[in-house]
Amino acid sequence: MPKILIIEDDPALRRGLLDNFQDQGYQVMTASTGDEGLELALSAGPDLLLLDIMLPGINGYEICQAVRRERLDYPIVMLTAKGQEADIVRGLELGADDYVTKPFGIQILIARVRAFLRRHRSAETTVFRFGRCSLDRDSHQFMKDGKRVALTSKEYQLLEFFLENPGKALTRTTIMNNVWGSSIMVTQRSVDRCVTTLRAKVEDVPHEPVHIKTIRDVGYRMESGALGFRL
Repeated sequence: MPKILIIEDDPALRRGLLDNFQDQGYQVMTASTGDEGLELALSAGPDLLLLDIMLPGINGYEICQAVRRERLDYPIVMLTAKGQEADIVRGLELGADDYVTKPFGIQILIARVRAFLRRHRSAETTVFRFGRCSLDRDSHQFMKDGKRVALTSKEYQLLEFFLENPGKALTRTTIMNNVWGSSIMVTQRSVDRCVTTLRAKVEDVPHEPVHIKTIRDVGYRMESGALGFRL
């Protein structure tokens, strides 16, 4: 799962962000000071950084500048109580991708983070190949044996999510959160039904799947033979 680094000195907010993003299935690292946060930002390989501006020691502006100086291009979302236009412009000019003013709605922040991660992954990988199949993100097409196979919107998103996480055990709740989002109409049975219809298009023998495996009492796993390419 994507790895999020949260650098925030307010313990209550830091804990709230940690709990909410872990509930969404993300790997989360936290730091409470600028110095600790900078070390993690440069060495821990996060997929996205949630960065407070006013920190003990090194401030958020300096962390953002240092990250971009090292040519690390993961998304940076700045969190701050400041709402002045000059502060926003400064953060963006130093390489931040977005700016959220406290207090903010956690569900809105989660949705924005998910969108940034999706766009960032899309920039890195455009084609996935597994077995005799391929998924091309640029053309939004799924191919099997060189022939186009039509997928529904949810089948496409589900397959894309599986391919982004090869070899990982994905619970039904994790799949629901990342593919269906906060829709109240979705149940774990919805995940199972979508997996069944997707297998019918991906697998040679759907009831004996080779690519999308069932993990008993857990969920599903995409076998790790899938490869992503940037073309």
